[in-house]
Amino acid sequence: SRSKVNLVIVAMNLCVFLVLEVLGNTQNAQFMAEHGAFYLPWVMEYGEYYRLFTSMFLHFGIEHLFNNMLVLLFLGDMLEKEVGKLRYLIIYLVGGVAGNVVSAWHSYRVQDYAVSAGAPGAIFAVIGALLFVVAIHRGRLKQLSGRRLLLMAALTLFQGFTSMGVDNWAHIGGLVSGLLLGAALFNWKKWATGR
Repeated sequence: SRSKVNLVIVAMNLCVFLVLEVLGNTQNAQFMAEHGAFYLPWVMEYGEYYRLFTSMFLHFGIEHLFNNMLVLLFLGDMLEKEVGKLRYLIIYLVGGVAGNVVSAWHSYRVQDYAVSAGAPGAIFAVIGALLFVVAIHRGRLKQLSGRRLLLMAALTLFQGFTSMGVDNWAHIGGLVSGLLLGAALFNWKKWATGR
């Protein structure tokens, strides 16, 4: 069976993208900021904290959306099967917001305010939680090895640090919070009794 919560999240991202494409240009920072993308000065001046959440469902252009959703379909599916629907939802949403909080803290620190959007914090939270689950399963989980997962996270971070407009602090914040959430929400009792 497919993972329902993950599919709903992917569908929501697609729907939001299509609606915004019809209304305007998803590659335009001003347009995206007006429709819920994250922009720290507006959060600080007008108290628009909801942007920490809404920006997770917005994407700059079809390529941005496609790359994020492809990773999510594969990894989110695996994590949801491992931890269950509710735990998966918590990891995705809380990890995504945590990634955005870390990103906001960084942009405030360096006084560099860009309009940001996308699901990278949430996706990295999924990767972080999966890394934890893989570690608990002694480095393997069905068709996924810890080495493969680490390599993917490292490559994505490297690509982020070497290309423009990628929010690496959201990646890092998501990854760390995903690891912590994975550990906090893991079904230790079931694991201890040999599943």
